[in-house]
Amino acid sequence: MNQKKVLLITLMLIAFAATKSVFAQNSTKKDAAKSSTANDVSQPNPDNFIELLRKDVRSEKKQIIAENMDLSDVEAEKFWPVYDQYAAELSRIYDTKIALLNDYAENYGTMTGEQAENYIRKRAAVEQSIMELRLKYMPAFRKVLSGRETALFYQLDWRLGLAIDVELVQVPLINP
Repeated sequence: MNQKKVLLITLMLIAFAATKSVFAQNSTKKDAAKSSTANDVSQPNPDNFIELLRKDVRSEKKQIIAENMDLSDVEAEKFWPVYDQYAAELSRIYDTKIALLNDYAENYGTMTGEQAENYIRKRAAVEQSIMELRLKYMPAFRKVLSGRETALFYQLDWRLGLAIDVELVQVPLINP
């Protein structure tokens, strides 16, 4: 139970830090807009956002899931191979998301309206792919876990995904 509280507190701190940085970014952007235009040096480095997805997120995520799932040895023996397969497919989707974010970070200041709309469509397709993967794996997880354990796994997976996305909120917004 304490581990679940630690996870909740961690997620809340991440959300708070991201919210604080968004407000700081918006304030900085308003001040910067008065004195300059695109390519403001006060903008956060896009590589920092991408690094969040690349750094040992997979092992950290696996550790958090292990700590919160409380699986028996028999359950764990069946669960982890399914999880590893799921995580490998999810990783490929995140690679697409990383490439998309890299492209956006390099070009957001000069994007045309059509390019901006294309980015939104591609970003939506990535998010849809993640949800489709979760639904695809639900029967596989259900074969090795109870219904409640499967629900717990997906809740953890969603929250960890949200923690990553909250950090990505720092990606600069496009100017209209």
